[in-house]
Amino acid sequence: MSKKIKKVNAAILIIGNEILSGRTQDRNVAFISNWLNSKCGISVLEVRIIPDVEKIIVENIKSLSNKFNYVFTTGGIGPTHDDITAKSIAKAFRVKYEIHQEAYQILEKYYGKKSFNDGRKKMAKLPKHSKLIYNPSSAAPGFVVKNVFSLPGVPSILNSMIENCKKYLKTGLKIHSMTINLFTVESNISNELNKIQKKYLKKVEIGSYPFFRLGKVGVSLVFRSVKKDFLYRVDKEIKRMIEQKKIKIFKI
Repeated sequence: MSKKIKKVNAAILIIGNEILSGRTQDRNVAFISNWLNSKCGISVLEVRIIPDVEKIIVENIKSLSNKFNYVFTTGGIGPTHDDITAKSIAKAFRVKYEIHQEAYQILEKYYGKKSFNDGRKKMAKLPKHSKLIYNPSSAAPGFVVKNVFSLPGVPSILNSMIENCKKYLKTGLKIHSMTINLFTVESNISNELNKIQKKYLKKVEIGSYPFFRLGKVGVSLVFRSVKKDFLYRVDKEIKRMIEQKKIKIFKI
C-alpha cells in the first residue's frame, strides 16, 4: 500500500496541436483532475497546453517536474511522425530513447508479427528505465519516468488506463467536498464568504462559481478539506448566512 503523506500536488501537461487549433476539444483535464483529487488526495495546481514541438515539450517537462510532485502528460505517444512526447521526455531527463523490451513484446503480441510495422514499433520506444502504464483498451502502454506520467490523448483509452497509475503514486489525504447551490449573485455574499474563508484559512478551501439555470443567475459554493469536521463547520456557517439573507437554495 502506498504511504500516505499530507500534501501532494501535480500538474497536467496537454500536448497536441489539435487542442490548440480547436479541432479537438480536451476532455482529459477534468477527468485526470477529478481522479487525482478524489481517488488519490493529489491536488492539481497547474495545467498547460502546448504544441507538438520538441523544444517546448522539453522546457515544460523540466520546469514542471522540478516544481510539482507529479506531472501528467497527455498526447503524443502514438505511431505517427508528430508523436514526439516520449523522445522529448527522454531528452528532458538526458536519458536514452530506446526500445522497451516489455512494451515491444506487448505490442508485437497484440498486432501480430506480420502487422507489427515500423509505426507500431515506434510506440515501444521509451525513455530508458521507464515503467509501463498498462493499457487494457488498445495495448500500447503509457509510461512513467521519474515523476512524469505519460498517457495517450484519446479520452476513452486514457480513462481505461488511469487506475494503473496508482501503484506508482504516493497518495495524499483524501480531499472531501460539499456543494451548496444558491439563487443569488456573488456580490451579495462576497463579504460574508471572505470572512468565513479567513476564519478557516489553510483548513478549508471555499470556491464560488456562478451559473445560469431556469432563467435565473445563481452561485455554486464548493468547499473542500481533508477534514470532514471542518467542512461541517463551514456548512453550518454558510447556511446561517443564507438564512439571514433569505437566499433560496437551489437543489439539483
